[in-house]
Amino acid sequence: MRSKLSRFNTLRNQMLLGFLAVMLIILTFVGGITFHSVSTLLKNNAEKHIQQTAIQANGRLEVILEQINSLTTLVSTNGYVQQLLLQEMDGSHSTFAERQALQPIINLVQIYTDGIKSVELYNNSGARLYPLDGGSLGDKVPKDWIGQAAMEEGSLVWFGIDPSDSSSLLAIRRVSLIDRYFTSGGYLLIRADRSKFALKGSLSGEGTGETVLLLAADGQLITSNDDTISQKTAVTLAEASNDQVASIGNRSFIVVKQRSSVTGWTLLILTPVSAVTKGTSILRTTIVVSACIGTVLFTLLSFFLSTIITRPVFKLIKTMRGTRLGILKPIEHVSSTIEIQELNYSYNKMVDNINELIQLVYEKELSRSHTELKALQAQINPHFLFNTLDALYWSLLDKDEDKLAEYVVAMSDLFRYTITGPNKSEWVKLREELEHVERYLLIMKMRLEDHLDWEINAPPEYGDVELPRLLLQPLVENAVLHGVESKIEPGRVSLTVTSEGDRIAITVEDDGAGMDEEKMRKLVEGLESGKVPSSKKSGLGIANVQRRLQLFFADEVNKTAEIAIESRKGHGTRIKIHIPIHGGNKL
Repeated sequence: MRSKLSRFNTLRNQMLLGFLAVMLIILTFVGGITFHSVSTLLKNNAEKHIQQTAIQANGRLEVILEQINSLTTLVSTNGYVQQLLLQEMDGSHSTFAERQALQPIINLVQIYTDGIKSVELYNNSGARLYPLDGGSLGDKVPKDWIGQAAMEEGSLVWFGIDPSDSSSLLAIRRVSLIDRYFTSGGYLLIRADRSKFALKGSLSGEGTGETVLLLAADGQLITSNDDTISQKTAVTLAEASNDQVASIGNRSFIVVKQRSSVTGWTLLILTPVSAVTKGTSILRTTIVVSACIGTVLFTLLSFFLSTIITRPVFKLIKTMRGTRLGILKPIEHVSSTIEIQELNYSYNKMVDNINELIQLVYEKELSRSHTELKALQAQINPHFLFNTLDALYWSLLDKDEDKLAEYVVAMSDLFRYTITGPNKSEWVKLREELEHVERYLLIMKMRLEDHLDWEINAPPEYGDVELPRLLLQPLVENAVLHGVESKIEPGRVSLTVTSEGDRIAITVEDDGAGMDEEKMRKLVEGLESGKVPSSKKSGLGIANVQRRLQLFFADEVNKTAEIAIESRKGHGTRIKIHIPIHGGNKL
């Protein structure tokens, strides 16, 4: 299965699929942005249009309400009405004839305004003066409505649906007595036909099927042209933010509301979203068709371009396969394309270089064989070296040269520790490594005499910690050769072992010449790049220590095995390495 798939994993197929993917992404992005922008534009324009329609519809309602307000104002300020109510306040009850004379005055409201069922006049105590059938204002409306009308001081207050007649709307105006400093003299009760406030049909005149709701200030649904919308839903829509999209059942509407400054009523116009965005279906179809045509054309063009690009490459591959198993030979011209010509030229140059390198490697291998043979012939037998040192040791003892004999023993032990044979392990315990360092410092002390002073501080409980052989000697050797020997006055080298959690810290410090900032910077950069020269070209040094830390503590590097350097010009150098107590990778 994998081999079948690899057959299609060609450069031409990758280019073709890449071009198609880019094209589809661009078409999808541009089409989506275009569709979203046009849909948003249509929606915003529709919302503005609906908002204007709502303002116009609310204006028509307010014209009717203002007309009723003006006529009732004429009635309440009429001189005869003022005189009759003033008489009632003074305790003189109106006669039947006086009350009957109110008819032509009060009927002005019904005559000039369509939809007014009745206009009733009550004195300040709530007794009805007109019509003449008696009754009380408290029996008609709740007391809090009367109190609210009294607080408005003569303004017409619309309360909504009549509690006793659901087909009527109630409004109350307090009649203020002009001759009594505008104190309350009575009330006008207006009862209007509820159906006259219904807004039916399409307000915009475009047949979009708007739903029109009119709510009173207390949330009563005054009129609606959609019986499926409840009063609770209408109140929720009225309390929501302006110009939002609301969902009612499985229908979505653009909601626009307008509040009347005359009555405090709220006019809601709900326009179906489908009616607003019905033009986007044509746009969607156009975008999809254009995308399909563009994809087909781009596929053909991509196939043609990918073939033109990859055909010379395939020819070049075929030519290279012919020389892979034989002698490397230059290839002939395969294309006039600049890039392919450059590739052809580079391959020919590579063939020439490889042929030259083959000859060079052959010559170097021949020279290396001769060199290794000479090195093997000049190799010293370790047993011969150790036997010679032992003989020198006994000879010095016979001559009472105990101090020199001690140094010879130290040197013999140092060689035995340094020269590793096939049966010696690469890993040693910390105490063994410290003993080797001590022997090295003892020999250097003999050479430098009073110019060198040294100290080793290591707790015995860490003596069994394992570490690679000869890991510490290069650091001590650097401290002696580059630190103590570089200063005129005597110097000191110290090696300290401390504990830091699950690892130990080994610090080698000297008070020698130290390094300036530039040399320190180059050393740190060299350690990071792995290009630090070895100490006096002996094959050891700090770079060697770092490479061995990375080799033997590969899983722990940057975690528990690390190396840190501090140095100041004229104050010495301090090198600290961290070794995990549990050991590392024993290769």
